[in-house]
Amino acid sequence: MALQFPDDCRYADSHETVRREGELARIGLSAFAVEQLGDIVFVELPEVGAALTAGHSLGSVESVKAVEDLLAPISGVVEARNEAVLANPEELQNDPYGEGWLLVVRPSDPAQIDGLMDAATYGAKVQA
Repeated sequence: MALQFPDDCRYADSHETVRREGELARIGLSAFAVEQLGDIVFVELPEVGAALTAGHSLGSVESVKAVEDLLAPISGVVEARNEAVLANPEELQNDPYGEGWLLVVRPSDPAQIDGLMDAATYGAKVQA
């Protein structure tokens, strides 16, 4: 199956995705990262109201292969977290760009989103 990289997302080197939603941004994990992890068994996310700093840990994802830190692709405040993914981590594998989102964040500097890779750049990087 060919990996998908939606054009309405921006991508971090650490494989997190950001999709603008008005004044907010939805953070997820790319299909490439999900595929590399394999069967995901546990997800840890910050509480609503937590402050994120770009490049710093925002939680972790554990698979049968490894435990990986999730890095904040942008700075901001957590407005919502996906409780469905916390309860059923396989949701992340089933639909990483849809129902498998991780956090909704109010960016402290929306320009940080523009500094992330576009879909074509990210796709070329991970499929090289």
